Amino acid sequence: MTKKEIATHFLHLAAKGKAREAFDLYIDSKFIHHNAYFKGDQNTLMLAMEENAVQNPNKIFEIQRILEDDNLVAVHSRIQLQNNDMELAVMHIFRFQDNKIVELWDFGQPVPKDIINENGMF
Repeated sequence: MTKKEIATHFLHLAAKGKAREAFDLYIDSKFIHHNAYFKGDQNTLMLAMEENAVQNPNKIFEIQRILEDDNLVAVHSRIQLQNNDMELAVMHIFRFQDNKIVELWDFGQPVPKDIINENGMF
């Protein structure tokens, strides 16, 4: 699999409530992440992803674009949460080592109901 394919499969598994499987398949033992809302270890993030899937079982996750540069993959996604009618623009940046994810940055922004920019967020 390419790094883009690994990042894509990882995110789709996590979005569908299979974070544990995603981590088992693709996360390196030295993994760290930079999400400001959780401790930086892999177990904390995996449990948070599992909890998010329980809270939002019908979310729609769509990758809009994906870029690869050497050992980095960036994924720009759209997430629609059905429980509270919220839409998010999300960016994940993965750093790979030997086809395993060793580092992750993720950023999200709610899409405003009355968006001013005529180009949209996607």
